[in-house]
Amino acid sequence: MLKGFFNVPTPVNEPILNYGPGSKERVLLKEALAEARSHQQDIPMYIGGKQVHTNKKGKVVPPHDHQHILAQYSIGDKTHIAQAIDAALAAKADWENLSWEHRAAIFLKAADLIAGKYRYKLNAATMLGQSKNAYQAEIDAACELIDFLRFNVSYMSDIYKQQPPVSPRGNWNRVEQRPLEGFVFALTPFNFTAIAGNLPSCVAMMGNVVVWKPADTQIYAANLIMQIFKEAGLPDGVINLIYGHGPDIGDVIFSHPDFAGIHFTGSTAVFQEIWKTIGTNIFKYKTYPRIVGETGGKDFILVHGSADAQVSSTAILRGAFEYQGQKCSAASRVYIAKSKWAAIKELLLRDLATLKIGPTEDFSNFVNAVIDERSFDKLAK
Repeated sequence: MLKGFFNVPTPVNEPILNYGPGSKERVLLKEALAEARSHQQDIPMYIGGKQVHTNKKGKVVPPHDHQHILAQYSIGDKTHIAQAIDAALAAKADWENLSWEHRAAIFLKAADLIAGKYRYKLNAATMLGQSKNAYQAEIDAACELIDFLRFNVSYMSDIYKQQPPVSPRGNWNRVEQRPLEGFVFALTPFNFTAIAGNLPSCVAMMGNVVVWKPADTQIYAANLIMQIFKEAGLPDGVINLIYGHGPDIGDVIFSHPDFAGIHFTGSTAVFQEIWKTIGTNIFKYKTYPRIVGETGGKDFILVHGSADAQVSSTAILRGAFEYQGQKCSAASRVYIAKSKWAAIKELLLRDLATLKIGPTEDFSNFVNAVIDERSFDKLAK
């Protein structure tokens, strides 16, 4: 076994490519988009490292092109959820006993794969599967996910370094960070490929085992993330990727005695229901589950009387309409100093008229499709 105090690479933010006309990255991304459209994938679940296919299938179509089928995916039932839990628990002992620097190396390798070999493929999957334009895909699927993986390794190292500063004579005070006693359920959203990759990976990095269920409308990119983790050296069963009907999954997950925690990003209503279910079932668990979740909000912009009108107008437009307003950080209300309103209103109306709407493959389109019919109907009311 290796011996030593190891310093992890100092993380820096991944540079953002701009995909301007004539740029190399635009050419490579267009090639990746064409390749993704050229064939239909058959996406499996990943349970205990094995690809699991079922006869019940769901379809993946671009939100901006419903006639084109990108993939079909296997839909699991309660038996598959139970198998995923069993696979996670079977992998637990070896994974949590693996030295932390070896766990770190796997996720640093995954970051390097995304930064290089898989950058355009993952961006293309996000553009097609979630209807993000090239820039939104780049700052999410590539840069933010790379940053999550690299910075989380650094944060993990910092956590392990936090030790008691004083030990009385004859004693040695030490802190050991132990993984949770059971499995963690990662339930991830459609709107950020980076969050989909981060929620299962950051808890696995600390020695936990995971059952991961992505949003149905994010499965196309989630499948590629799982392939990247496996190529980076993630052992079988550490992260198990499943698809299925929400209530079926919840029935099995939240009734299992080894349920040890949830890592969630999604709606407030769903998170509240999950919290209530965990509370109702608290007597079933071997330990007290950790409940970690991020939900929606009503973000606002406050424009002071001293603010620059053009800068404010641009910030309002980008905050409200980037990725069709489907971000937790999207601006949904603005408070503007009365003295600034006339100038900002004029700029907003002028610039709004220039925003193009259409498919993601046309790089001149700023606004693309919302994620699904339910979102469209909500906006249409």
